Amino acid sequence: MTAQFDFLWNKIRERAKMLINPISYSTFIENLTPVDVVGKKIALKAESELAARTIAKNHLEKLREAVVSADVGLTDVAIIVDGSEEFTLDESADAVEADVVLDKRYTFDSYVVGSSNKFVFAAAKSVAENPGENFNPLYIYGGTGLGKTHLMQAIANEIAQKKPSLKVIYTTSEKFLNEYVDSMYAKKGAGREGETRFRNRYRGVDVLLIDDIQFWAGKYGVQEAFFHAFNELFSQHKQIVISSDCPAKELTTLEERLRTRFEGGLIADIQPPDAETKIAILKRKALEKKYVVPDDVLAFLVRGSDNNVRTLEGRLNTVIFASKLHEEPISLKLAAEALQEAINTDEQEEVTPEAIIRATCSYFNITKADLIGKNKRQEIVRARQICTYLMCDMLALPLVTVGKLMGGRDHSTVIYARDKIVELMRVNDRVAKDVNDVKSAVLKQ
Repeated sequence: MTAQFDFLWNKIRERAKMLINPISYSTFIENLTPVDVVGKKIALKAESELAARTIAKNHLEKLREAVVSADVGLTDVAIIVDGSEEFTLDESADAVEADVVLDKRYTFDSYVVGSSNKFVFAAAKSVAENPGENFNPLYIYGGTGLGKTHLMQAIANEIAQKKPSLKVIYTTSEKFLNEYVDSMYAKKGAGREGETRFRNRYRGVDVLLIDDIQFWAGKYGVQEAFFHAFNELFSQHKQIVISSDCPAKELTTLEERLRTRFEGGLIADIQPPDAETKIAILKRKALEKKYVVPDDVLAFLVRGSDNNVRTLEGRLNTVIFASKLHEEPISLKLAAEALQEAINTDEQEEVTPEAIIRATCSYFNITKADLIGKNKRQEIVRARQICTYLMCDMLALPLVTVGKLMGGRDHSTVIYARDKIVELMRVNDRVAKDVNDVKSAVLKQ
């Protein structure tokens, strides 16, 4: 045991003593001996296979927690036994080498599946089960707060658990870019070595997941580096998963050769959740916090929200905090007061497609024939897109049905109109106001 390992282990052991019950700690943990560090994993030697088996079965998660909380730069632990075939040290890199720390709560089991995301969920699950064999590359896109990062990390977590022999890197486009810049401009003549390390790191993996590549727009150096890494991995049938906030074809500032490679795999979009899925998401979030929230409160929280799941969770957290603060059970009245919103009984009536069409026509002063017809005047096209968006946002209808209601338009046209308004609402205050005003008019009918 070197002094270095001794120092690390003493720090970890201090944390483990607080996390594991005293009898188990003194029987199994205290006698472990640090023998090596591989990547971000510390190897601890047990006295026997029986001891190692007991630790692996009952105390491994707490031991991992101790490693992380000790803040010594390590994230995992391996239990080994001299002469054992079962408990040996795998000297390869960590199963998941994450520049961004993976959230263990981001799993497929914790992902709420609804009509808006079941296709992309199935694709992600298939990739995690058979990396490099199905859907390569997998390109996931969707608006902010719809669950892209959850799915990306779920893939990484699933592979780490079920296929630990595979080397996986999960990172963000920003981290990848920063590493690229560092590798090119390393000081003291180390640039060539840094470039080699960067190249080997990203071309020597089994699964590469990169989040939010839209941030590479106009940055051609990093695009070039990724292009070569992509080709190398793809030729070896290694899995590549990419996420973005828009379809590949709209990444016009990315090089054409990158876009065509993305389009050569499977492109799967996460659509805005319908009301039923939003309620299911809130119900799961509440249970995770050990709260049971009445259905009428969940419906109230959903009715006043946008499509961003983080916004939904924020509304739920506000209500839970108010319940704790006032020491009152969660009720519709408490929720309304916490969010400073009025409870309008009219809002609780069912919204219909006809109500949305009427409110849109009235607000923009156009006829229903214009709205659902072929008129291409800009103001009518925008009204049509807003109406389509509100049907997707406020009603739990299949996209095909929305298309029929909007004059027999196809599935792709509905998706385009919906996503166009989602994007415009983020950057255009006028469009955001129009959408909110029409929605208010619908709810007041």
